Amino acid sequence: MAASLLDELVSVAERAGSVIMDHHGRAAARLKADRSPVTDADEAAEALIVATLERLTPDIPVIAEEMMAGTASAREAGTRFWLVDPLDGTREFLGGNGEFTVNIALVEERRVTLAVVGAPARGLIYASDGTCSWCREADGEPVAIRTRQPPQNGMTAAMSRSHRDRESEAFLESLPVTDEIIGGSSLKFCLLAEGRADVYPRFGRTMEWDTAAGHGILEAAGGAVTEPDGGAFLYGKPGYVNPPFVAWGSAPP
Repeated sequence: MAASLLDELVSVAERAGSVIMDHHGRAAARLKADRSPVTDADEAAEALIVATLERLTPDIPVIAEEMMAGTASAREAGTRFWLVDPLDGTREFLGGNGEFTVNIALVEERRVTLAVVGAPARGLIYASDGTCSWCREADGEPVAIRTRQPPQNGMTAAMSRSHRDRESEAFLESLPVTDEIIGGSSLKFCLLAEGRADVYPRFGRTMEWDTAAGHGILEAAGGAVTEPDGGAFLYGKPGYVNPPFVAWGSAPP
């Protein structure tokens, strides 16, 4: 069941990516109540994903970003639910740099059990069944991915392009970081999952749909996401608002 469902998730993420790319370069942004941008691409991709999930798993509630910006904002999901960010990295999408993703994750008992991250501008799909993670280039074969132990000459940090914050940068000062990779959206989790980076701190505000899919990919590849004090980073929190977190490619030092 999990394997066939994951195949369906990969398929809908690819189709949503195609919808997004149809709007690429011509989508106009509007501001939501929280002053974050939204485009027709976000809404069209979300409509496709939500309709597909409701058909595949009618008994599992869907919590999706644009849905939650409207009248569903107080929706309670229970212990098993989908988290969807149809276009993570809208600023990157509008900026034309390709660092945006489609995020779909299944949460069960507060943890991610299935996850897909699509990067349509790069022709990449990442997926996890909860036990292992893989990456596939367009029309290619899935390749298993694993995190790495930090190199002896220093750690590489993955840092946000659009949402850098002083607290995250201050946290890095406590670690032997010698290099940075700057990126957008949930691709930063994937950099760790592929063994290309070692740590990704985020002390600024995020929502659960921003992190769940990338978290699932990273965790099944051998990494972890924790609160800064090492506490478990769980889902189904009030309002689906995340606390600060640190994503690790290997066990925290």
